[in-house]
This record gives sequence, C-alpha cells and structure tokens, in this order.
Amino acid sequence: MNGAFVPARADAVVIGSGGLGAATAFYLARAGLHVALLDKAAVASQSSPRAAGLSGTLRTDDLMTQIAADAVRRIETFEADTGEPLVFHQPGSLKVARREEHAEQLLEEVARGRRLGLDVAMAPLDEAQRLMPFLRTEDVRAVMHMRTDVYLEPRQIPEGYARAAARLGAAVLPYTPVQEIITDGGAVAGVRTSRGVILAGTVVDAAGGWLRQVAALAGAKVGLVPTRHQLMVTVPLPGVRPDQAITRIIDANVYIRPEKGGLMLGGYEPDPVQMDLAGTPADFEIKDLELDLEVLRRLARSVEAQFPVFRDVAVQEHRGGLPTMTADGEHVLGPAPDVPGLWIIGGCCVGGLTTAPALGALLAGWIVNGQASMDLASMAPKRKATTLPERELTECCRLQYAHHYWSPASMPANGAN
Repeated sequence: MNGAFVPARADAVVIGSGGLGAATAFYLARAGLHVALLDKAAVASQSSPRAAGLSGTLRTDDLMTQIAADAVRRIETFEADTGEPLVFHQPGSLKVARREEHAEQLLEEVARGRRLGLDVAMAPLDEAQRLMPFLRTEDVRAVMHMRTDVYLEPRQIPEGYARAAARLGAAVLPYTPVQEIITDGGAVAGVRTSRGVILAGTVVDAAGGWLRQVAALAGAKVGLVPTRHQLMVTVPLPGVRPDQAITRIIDANVYIRPEKGGLMLGGYEPDPVQMDLAGTPADFEIKDLELDLEVLRRLARSVEAQFPVFRDVAVQEHRGGLPTMTADGEHVLGPAPDVPGLWIIGGCCVGGLTTAPALGALLAGWIVNGQASMDLASMAPKRKATTLPERELTECCRLQYAHHYWSPASMPANGAN
C-alpha cells in the first residue's frame, strides 16, 4: 500500500480510505472490479482511527438495525472474509435509563429488537452491575442488555479492508488528493489527482469530513455537517477487564467501555463544534483538530452517581474526530443527484465505523448489480434532509448530535422523504 503506481484507468475510484471507503473498495475489488482507493493523507488516518470502535446494533429504525446487525456478523467473520486479523471483544452492551420516559423507551426498544430477531432483554439491576462492575445503580430506573454488541480498536477495520483490497489488485494510493472529478456530458469520466489522471466511469465519494467538497467537484450537493466528537481513556484501573459491557446512559448521552486497562468515556454535548472544512487550509488533517478535555470532564460529572470512578481520574489518552451528522440522523448512501456515475457514502452520524462493513457491502453490491439489495430510500443523497437551507441544516444536525440516545418532543420531523 505504498501508493507508488497510479493506474491510467480503473473500473471504480473510491475517494477516502476511512472505514466506509476502505470497505467499499474491498467489496468492489472482491466482485472483480479494478479499483483505485485514494486518500489525501495516509490510509485510515483521519476520523476512523479516532472513533470509539463500539457497535450499537439496536438503532432508531428497522433498516439501520438490520444493517448494524449485519455489520456485527461481518466483524465476527472479518478474518475469514478478508484474510486480515481483527481483534474484537463481544461483552454486549447496557443501555441505562435514569428517567421514567427512558425506561419506557427501553421497553419499546426491546420489543422492536426481539421482533427483528435480536438477542436483547431488560436486565435486572444486579445483573447489570455484574456485567459492568463500575456501574452504580442508584437512581437507575431500568437497564437494557444487548448481548451481541462488540467493541474493537477502530483502525483495524479501514486498515484491514485496505490491505485486503490491495491483495485483490486494488491500487491503494495515499497522499493522492483529488483535484477534479472529470465529467463527460454530465456523467463521471474519471478523476484528476495530484499524481495524474485516472479514467473511470464510477467514482465513490467516501471523503468523510470532506465529503461535501469532493461532491462539489462534480457539481453535486449533499447536506451534512462535520461535527467534533471526543473521547478520553483513563489510566489503567484495578478491576477493569475487557469482558465488561459497553454502557450507555441515555439522558446524559454518555458511553463507557473498557480500553487499554482503563475506561473509555465519550459522549454528545448539547453545543458541539461544527465545522466547514472548505474554510480550512488544504493541508488540514483531523490530527490538527482542536480538542477540549473539559467537555469530557463535564460529561463525566453528569454520570458521577453511576460512575464515581471518573472523579479526578487521570487520563492516558484524549482523542477526537469529525464524523458527519445529517439532519435526520440517517446515513447518506446511493447515487449522487444529477451526476451519473458518482456515488456517495457518508453521514455516519457517529456510528459509521462499526457499520462500515455492511454499508460498504451494500454500496458495492448496488454499483455492481445496478440495483440495491434493499430499500435504501431513507439514505438517498437527494432527500429533504440533505437539501435544507444551511442554517436549518446546521441546527438540525446539532439537535441530532445533542440527542444521540433519545429524541425530545421538540426535535424536528424526520426529513427522509
């Protein structure tokens, strides 16, 4: 994957080597296409390796729940499918309600999960504390246990898919920014990069925080907002084991899991930093993103009654990325509006890394077969939620981020049509 050879032609060019782009490139290559996977920086070096690396199988709608469940299955079989090692832990996850309305939400989620065939149930409080011993259950109304959820070190997914794609003949080209998406009669004809032209009738925009800018190179508009997300990992703590359950506290929008002998804490603040990467220097990378540990300290204080372990604990790692939020909380996946041959995959809404295996397979299958294997209209790049005026788009994306685990009555109506 040294990026030395730039092919003159390819069947498909994938722009962006994070989880979504690398997975798409792998599945396209496995289908027999000649693929070029490009990145403006190093492979798998932007937001994907800074993710929390945890799955949340039970989502807010049936479609994304089915996709997330498929992604977990693909993580379980990753090594057999790709030939690449992948270390993951599968302790399941707990979802904790401190409010009565959220206890009712959990009952509804369990019923929906069981209808979809998931291994999910309400957990007695003593069982929840056994599954996550650092959890204190005072003031907890109810807990849900999703038994098959996993967590992993996140860079394994994009790096593994990129290496596997390269073995299948894909040209993996880091440090190869795209300067132009070439069109002929309005349809995609290739890309012009800093290292030469690659002719191709299919281009996939998987550029993450830069997705809007890349789509604009072909004249396409897709509304989403890069939003800073942070997490921290404590120093090693006595009693932490990798088999302890991922834990999410609904009203605080906080998640916790084991990591590197300590505990990881991340979450969703009400006023996140939202960015327009069009206004950043050309050499800006996610490593240059300004972080704020006090945001995480505030989130830790908000769950102090349930996780007193975070009081004044030392931090061994603080990281953050720029996942892209959409106004309706749905991913963006499918053909770009009005530009034949351009495909979009993004709008991860802070959940794209562990769903990348399924979403990449879905998009690759759609490109190869000419039709999607399921109804993906709610993810269409040209839907109401992606065409909102900029101010409304930004506010709706903020609300989706700020209420990641629950939706207040004041949330705007879903714009998925």
